[in-house]
Amino acid sequence: MDAFLIKRKPSNHRQNSNGASPLKAKPSNQAKEPSKKKLKRDESYKSDADSDDYQLDTPPVRPWPRLAGDGSLDSQGDDDTEETEDDQASRPTAIENSLPGIKPDKQAIEEYQTFKASQEDGSGSPSSRLESRTWVRGKSSIYVDAFNLALETVLAEESHLFDDKEKKVFGEWKALGYEAQFLYVRLFLRKTSSWHRIARLGYYNDISDIEGAVKALQKKRDISQHKSSHEPQLPGFGSLVEEQSALGDDFTFADASEGFISQIEEAISLLSLDELKDLAKEAKVQGKNKADLVKSICKMSNQQAGLLSMGLRRRDTAESAESSGQDTPDKQNPEPSLRDDVNRRKHFFDKILAITGPCVRLSLSVFKLFERVHLVFYRSTEWTEKSLTTIILAKISKRNFPSYIVSRSSSIFSSRSQLLEFETAMRSEYAVDSILEFNGPAREAGFREVIDTFQTVYPRWKSILQEEQEKEERVYESGEGAYLRRLSPGHAYTRIIHKAAYALGRLKEHLREHELLTELLGQRLFHLARRGSWYQRKALLEENYMYTLLPNPAYSDPERQKSHWKSVAAATCETALEDPDCHLKYHYDLQKRLVKLEKQLKIPLRLQHDFGHVRLKKPEEHLVEGIQLRKVDIVGKKGRGPSTKTVWIDESEEGGECSVETMCLNWYRSQGWKGYHAEGGIIRTLFAYLFFDILFLYIPNVFQTAYQTCPLDLHTDAFYPTRASEINHRLVEIANGGAAKLIEEVDERERERRTCVVGLDWDYELQDLLELAECFDGAALATVCKVMAQEYGQRGGGIPDLILWRSEPTKECMFSEVKSANDRLSDTQRLWIHVLTGAGLRVALCNAVAKEVREV
Repeated sequence: MDAFLIKRKPSNHRQNSNGASPLKAKPSNQAKEPSKKKLKRDESYKSDADSDDYQLDTPPVRPWPRLAGDGSLDSQGDDDTEETEDDQASRPTAIENSLPGIKPDKQAIEEYQTFKASQEDGSGSPSSRLESRTWVRGKSSIYVDAFNLALETVLAEESHLFDDKEKKVFGEWKALGYEAQFLYVRLFLRKTSSWHRIARLGYYNDISDIEGAVKALQKKRDISQHKSSHEPQLPGFGSLVEEQSALGDDFTFADASEGFISQIEEAISLLSLDELKDLAKEAKVQGKNKADLVKSICKMSNQQAGLLSMGLRRRDTAESAESSGQDTPDKQNPEPSLRDDVNRRKHFFDKILAITGPCVRLSLSVFKLFERVHLVFYRSTEWTEKSLTTIILAKISKRNFPSYIVSRSSSIFSSRSQLLEFETAMRSEYAVDSILEFNGPAREAGFREVIDTFQTVYPRWKSILQEEQEKEERVYESGEGAYLRRLSPGHAYTRIIHKAAYALGRLKEHLREHELLTELLGQRLFHLARRGSWYQRKALLEENYMYTLLPNPAYSDPERQKSHWKSVAAATCETALEDPDCHLKYHYDLQKRLVKLEKQLKIPLRLQHDFGHVRLKKPEEHLVEGIQLRKVDIVGKKGRGPSTKTVWIDESEEGGECSVETMCLNWYRSQGWKGYHAEGGIIRTLFAYLFFDILFLYIPNVFQTAYQTCPLDLHTDAFYPTRASEINHRLVEIANGGAAKLIEEVDERERERRTCVVGLDWDYELQDLLELAECFDGAALATVCKVMAQEYGQRGGGIPDLILWRSEPTKECMFSEVKSANDRLSDTQRLWIHVLTGAGLRVALCNAVAKEVREV
């Protein structure tokens, strides 16, 4: 639903002119949140409890690599150079989230690759070069070393996951020269097996002989004497991946276009727009864009020859009129015209190949094999070029990291078949996401396809639940199961079951949907963060639909049957509120439904639930007037439209320009408040201080490098249940007023080292943090921390812009969301307002109004 807001450090704060402790404004380099869905303000406080839709808010899995160029238009025609940062995934991966905020840009990588020590010797293993920090241009590369580090680590610890043929491929890889390895890795990091024009690869700074590197990759290698795996596999679970990526008796690391591209449709996708325009002129066709031009040229080359070119002649009008029923044209020999048609296709095909020149594409079977290696290394399908380089840059950087136990289990995938099944499950999950989320609104056919996928995996899902429950009871220790289960096929299958329940609801098959929700709630192994939404939907079905769906109802009287199911719905809400795995964000809607049902059932008042202590109230409305600057004829970055962010005059700072948040911040300062424009930054800092020891508690497999700023599971739903006992004890300590003491202890121990910890910004002054903790109601601060612990990855954004506190006349804390004209609350902002007001905190909507507008 919302992306994690990446933190940026605040700069030095400006001092108040009178020397008093000022209100701090977060600097302009604060990371901005992604654009949010706009909502009407008068709907901002309404409940979602009665919505008929599921919350499909978990980010979908990333697309799997595909073999492009086979009749598709996915080949990289005019994108033949290295990818830009915008081409990378927009959402940080698990490994990137856990490592320090190092920007692995080109400049940073070049700085590390030109260390003075790198001029001595480029030999040695990747791990040894990492230890000695040595790279030599043309002999070693941070990309190649990162790639080989992943391969060496996997082969050293988990070689049982690969058969003899695959190990032979790895041996051949190690025998490749540096330049061939560099070229392969750079193409591999593009994460798609597409055709690339050799003349435009553009790696001349690192590869002196590109043609030689390509030739080495395209060389055919014999592996016929080595055996493939013959492990038994479940039908349909792993066998599909095995079939798609099976190695034959020989292989190449890369394919040559001469042996694969044989159709115009394949070749033309490699042309740039300018090249297509020139070709279209010769073909005498037109098109508005690249896709239209491709379509027109292909249509022209495939169309049937006309009547005249086929040698057909119609008699003249007079002869036809005199003819007695013989008006069929004479057919002459068609062979010359057919030859012309073939020649035309061959002409354009040869012309396209002459323009593109030789092309190279990574061989799909080997490509998928290395994908599997990285899946095992990163324990995830979500990795990017940054994932590879950030590990190395984090190690080289002169930073201090927390003290924790590094643990990497070699038995996560017990067998090759289990690994292949996990890969198949991820592919099935992506197929479901493609139907429901990637290709516009799904139709009935799409919902039926999702249900078909569900029916295929359902029996296997049930058996995995039994297997994992046995592991939880007999094998797993120290809470390690919660994170390891994310690498089980059952995790992907459970998400498919969840999506299938949504599809059943859209198809009005509510009885089967209710049964599926009951089964999902009956397990406590996978996707615990979704339990709240499952309870909500189950209660809605029981209240509104179930009384008409059962073939043998408990009561013949429809009203009694309806009342019975309302009682069941009320019991579901009670169970949800008592469920420790039902996240806090769902409580308000469940409480609202329960109160409504108890009134409808005419439960005696003394027996009804009273949630007055957590009743939501609307935020206060504050009006702040200022002078707005309107800049005319401003063009945004890269030729885009101007920014929608408004500019105001800072009347308290000699009339300088400022943001709307700073302008409102100054107004609150005049009212006696202190605070920050932090957009959640200070909340994440407080969380890091208060849960420092719990963040780095020993849990197997969540610390896989010595350079992490947080455990790998922090941004998942496994973090809270794995440490539930420790977190709940800490929440009680915070609620009892112990926050300030915890902050002081951590600051005294870690500030001098400026230890790298997720969310912790050492530029915040200790005195301000202590004052804030003292003004923060203990129970309210514990509530905020619980929400962060349950959903750190999802709740990083949406926190109100300003956090304010004051000690007089009484100690109090307030959050303020700044809104200018035509600005609306987003989903995540609305959720945080619910959480904060439900915790008893003051929340304000600060409306900035221009009393004067100046054009500049």
